Amino acid sequence: MRAPGQPVPGQPQLQGRPPVPGQAPVPGQPPRPYPGVGGVNPPPAGGPGFAPPAGGRPVPPPPPAPRSEGGPGTGALIGAAAAGAAVGLVGGMLLNSGGSDTHALVDVQRQRRESVEGGVTYYSEPGRVIVRDDRGLYLRHDETERFRDFGGSIRDERDGDRLVRVWDRPDGVRIVTVTDSDGRLIRRVRRWPDGREEVLIDDGFRPRPQSYRDEVVVLPPPPVPVERRYVDAEQSDDTVIYDTLEAPPFAPLPRRYTLDEVRSSRDVRAYVGAVDVDTITFDTGSWTVEPAQVQRLDRIARSISRILEKSPNEIFLVEGHTDAVGSDVDNLSLSDRRAQSVAAILTRDFRIPAENLVTQGYGETELKEQTSGPSRINRRVSVRRITPLLGTAGK
Repeated sequence: MRAPGQPVPGQPQLQGRPPVPGQAPVPGQPPRPYPGVGGVNPPPAGGPGFAPPAGGRPVPPPPPAPRSEGGPGTGALIGAAAAGAAVGLVGGMLLNSGGSDTHALVDVQRQRRESVEGGVTYYSEPGRVIVRDDRGLYLRHDETERFRDFGGSIRDERDGDRLVRVWDRPDGVRIVTVTDSDGRLIRRVRRWPDGREEVLIDDGFRPRPQSYRDEVVVLPPPPVPVERRYVDAEQSDDTVIYDTLEAPPFAPLPRRYTLDEVRSSRDVRAYVGAVDVDTITFDTGSWTVEPAQVQRLDRIARSISRILEKSPNEIFLVEGHTDAVGSDVDNLSLSDRRAQSVAAILTRDFRIPAENLVTQGYGETELKEQTSGPSRINRRVSVRRITPLLGTAGK
């Protein structure tokens, strides 16, 4: 057990802030700029914002991650076009779609490209690919996009038809994320400078699905009322928030699931409690968290930090939601960006390790207020601990 004031292991320390995991921004100190918070860009990789290691001798900043032909932000050592041909249609689209600056929904709409292949429609946009088939919409995104804003270097390697993305953090910790040819995150490990390795996600236990619909798991509802499956952060104290996130599943599950099965299956996610972060809401068509709202994430960040102190390999899913105004494609993209904005703030301002967070948008599919009109209540995020659902549970 670490003494109060010590950092979460491996988490980079931000200059001008005490290294207390989960602590809110210090009054009187300006927050470190970050996309999604007032629309300000971050410092360059390896630049200001990280304290030198113990001993006082600064480490030279690592070289910036090479950029692919797809534009800044892909961090690829291999050309995006070549990678796309190698890793498959959706994986290639993700590599080619990264890097363009987007600050509003209109920017996304302008850069979105639509194509049809085999009766399936693909919408490629910065950092994301949305797929529409006869069963609905599915979204894939670059799960490492957030990492680039915290310094260090990122490089890509090939392992057959898999893409291995390596993030060398400024503190010497290495995060390795493996995705398949369709952009599915199938493995993530954290490697420490002393050789220790922690497996955070490992989906190799299940065969690769043949289609997106194969990832949807149907289960009976858990034996608890719907109102007990969620708590509102604004109306709950720290103990309730912590207990909700830390609690085991409401009932035994027939098996463990892959990350994408959890993301795609509302029935599976319903077996673990969620915290609706109703203290953070968004303007219509926006994923920006206003600076005045950042402090409101303090309580949920403290609960996440307490859980990670006991079990550093826990995984938390940050879910984004919209109201029912606008197109389903726009809303799915918008909700996914909202989830990413909140996850980024949890790392930047509260030192939650970025690799312990995954994000997913659900658009207008999970309305809290049943209305087809504008609803600030529906423009929200939720957080839940999904480790008990994953194949890595208990490892």
